[in-house]
Amino acid sequence: MATKRKTEGTAADRLTQALQTLTRHPHGGEPEKVTIAKLCRRAGVSRNALYRFHPEVLESLRQYQRACDRTEESKVSGKNQKLSTENASLRKQLHKLAALVDHYYLAHREARGLLERRERELADLRRSLKTRPIALAR
Repeated sequence: MATKRKTEGTAADRLTQALQTLTRHPHGGEPEKVTIAKLCRRAGVSRNALYRFHPEVLESLRQYQRACDRTEESKVSGKNQKLSTENASLRKQLHKLAALVDHYYLAHREARGLLERRERELADLRRSLKTRPIALAR
């Protein structure tokens, strides 16, 4: 029965109807990739016949494919713009993080230097007083 339905009407009508069916977006979904082979299978027409006798249908299909390509390119460029903005923000955060790490490293070195100086001073004081550290009982 499916074969009878494909042979009803002229090849041009079947191709046009198949193209309309394939290019329809149900519920506003993503456009489906439509190929010449898919179109010809749906219409029951050979690719040779499409190229030779139906250039208007072929042109309509190519216009649809170009429109889909432009839509895809605009989505990609939108994503690229978003990624570019995000990268700039991350670069700013990276500079702030590097400054913060540098600040804490210098603070650590300064505190370590003070601690070493205090330990030297205590050791010098113990030597001058000739005292030893006292062990605390537990």
